[in-house]
Amino acid sequence: MKKILVLEDENAIRSFVVINLRRSGYEPIEASTGEEALKLLEENDDICVALLDVMLPDTDGFEVCRHIRASGSRMGIIMLTALSQEMDKVTGLMTGADDYVTKPFSPAELLARVDALYRRVRGVMDGDEDDIVSGPFVLSPRNRTLDKNGERVRLTQTEYSIIKLFMENPGRALSREEILENVWGPEYKGDLKIVDVNIRRLRMKVEDTATMPEYITTIWGYGYKWGS
Repeated sequence: MKKILVLEDENAIRSFVVINLRRSGYEPIEASTGEEALKLLEENDDICVALLDVMLPDTDGFEVCRHIRASGSRMGIIMLTALSQEMDKVTGLMTGADDYVTKPFSPAELLARVDALYRRVRGVMDGDEDDIVSGPFVLSPRNRTLDKNGERVRLTQTEYSIIKLFMENPGRALSREEILENVWGPEYKGDLKIVDVNIRRLRMKVEDTATMPEYITTIWGYGYKWGS
């Protein structure tokens, strides 16, 4: 069953989301507070995607997101933010979210984001590929993992998809649009900023010094590339 956590304190919005998820074959698990969400996550270790509202009565969605990532979970996370909360989008992504949807949103937009993230989390297409070695890094498509100098680098599913794209194309300049289409899918209509924020987060994990990147270099006005 395709379990998905829906953390939203406004009943009308939560009911709207849950109805549309059920129609699309998901099994929504509802929570209205951060405390309730964390309890449900402990009781349901097969949740594949979480929708987290930013503003909650007892905490905020960022704290729930941090808790999920601190536990080592690689479930997909989508933040639900208000249209005017531009900083919330960046904060959510830096906290470990994979994507964000701004309110108000249409059912079609939300389901497209959920479906795309669910496919990435499941990693259906990666199973039979060989390991990719690049300098101190070893990427295993079979296990969806990345090691640096023999030590595991903890990645979200989105970060894994980006690093895999880079390591499959060493030395090739990839535009932001190309990264967005390959990782988030051709149907994704979000802001290119989501690419930049994820790259910033990735550099903090894979570079020796994030502010002086050696592996993920910037092609100004275009995009990024892996290696020299």
